[in-house]
Amino acid sequence: MKIQSKKGVVNHDLSEAPKISRRGLWPFLAASLVFPMFARSNSKRSVRSEDHNVDAKEYETLLKPDGTVVKVRRSTLSSSRIVKKNVTNKSLLSWLSRK
Repeated sequence: MKIQSKKGVVNHDLSEAPKISRRGLWPFLAASLVFPMFARSNSKRSVRSEDHNVDAKEYETLLKPDGTVVKVRRSTLSSSRIVKKNVTNKSLLSWLSRK
């Protein structure tokens, strides 16, 4: 194939195109793995915070008798009955120490 350039007519053979060796692929491979870590969008963060706010409004954290924490829907709490109101610290600790 003949190409006209400023220096004159140049013969180019397509079979002699520059080939990329294995060593030449490493920078491309490394860049393809590293760049996605830096290219995070802010839209995902805002969606997560909105989900967290909805989650916080919909659920309430309570303490079980064995001392573990549980998330309970507020609608369930509104339909439940109160066993004991205004629990003192001593009675709460005795309730938690039961096993």
